[in-house]
Amino acid sequence: MFRHSTRSFIVGLCALAAAAPTSPALAGGPPSPAPHTAARALHTQTLTDLTAAMKGEAYAYAVYNLFAAEADRQGLPTVGRLFRSTAQTELNEHLREAAALAGTVGSNAANLRQAISGETYEHQVMYRSFAEQARTDGDLAAAKLFSEIAADEGRHRDAFRTALTAVTTGGSTVPAPPKADAVPVPAGPPKVKAARTKANLDTALHGEALAHAKYMLFAAHAQQTGNTALARLWEGTAKVELHEHFAGEAVLAGLVRTTKTNLGKAITGEHNEATTLYPAFAKRATAVGDTAAARYFRDTAADEARHAAAFQKALEQLH
Repeated sequence: MFRHSTRSFIVGLCALAAAAPTSPALAGGPPSPAPHTAARALHTQTLTDLTAAMKGEAYAYAVYNLFAAEADRQGLPTVGRLFRSTAQTELNEHLREAAALAGTVGSNAANLRQAISGETYEHQVMYRSFAEQARTDGDLAAAKLFSEIAADEGRHRDAFRTALTAVTTGGSTVPAPPKADAVPVPAGPPKVKAARTKANLDTALHGEALAHAKYMLFAAHAQQTGNTALARLWEGTAKVELHEHFAGEAVLAGLVRTTKTNLGKAITGEHNEATTLYPAFAKRATAVGDTAAARYFRDTAADEARHAAAFQKALEQLH
């Protein structure tokens, strides 16, 4: 893990964010509600860049855990441990700090309203359109999966609506958490053919990864406020998003290949973040005076460079 010296800073930011009333919407969702008072001081572009960072870090966490499982299957436990430790850094350091800066976590009611908005969009608009497009393009397995996930997201929305009533009025009880039907993700090529389906899968994968990460943050806040039933609902839904939805989409997308290929993909991604993406974010944040965000982007870029170097060393040791 990197940047242990920032831990107290991150925890403090998370505590401030937890006291705030609202936050940006889920990835791929409708227009974001107004950010909370602490985040409102940030420039709009900085908030956009922080959201992009969260989406990328959540995706890296999900993918690296799949890569770790494949390394284990190939009898490469050292590489598996490297992928898992890096995944933890992406989620528990990089994403959490970005979420704190952006004010992603609000009150339990605000978090539920944010999730309801995102789940409604995915249920009514995104996944239905993806399913229709996949059907038109002949990717019937993707069309079926998108339709199934659309229905799941509708159930998630309804559960969150009931939970919101419980939180705000006490007029109902928080629903029991859903159970994830975990999908194994073996190495293999894509199972879709159309470029549009592949692009939609990529959008969906990033959205499911971010939903998982956000819901785990919301669960922690619910637990901190003494609402264990709501925490369980968040955690159960997060597991569905990651182990069922993300995993099912990963199979169709051919996300996991051999460990050598997976390491190469990780190196490319980390190098891009270290040399292009995060430096650009830092430059923009600096230009508008968002110094804390600029520092975060620079520090994260340095971390990603170390990740790229570690993956490169692991790849070289496989030859």
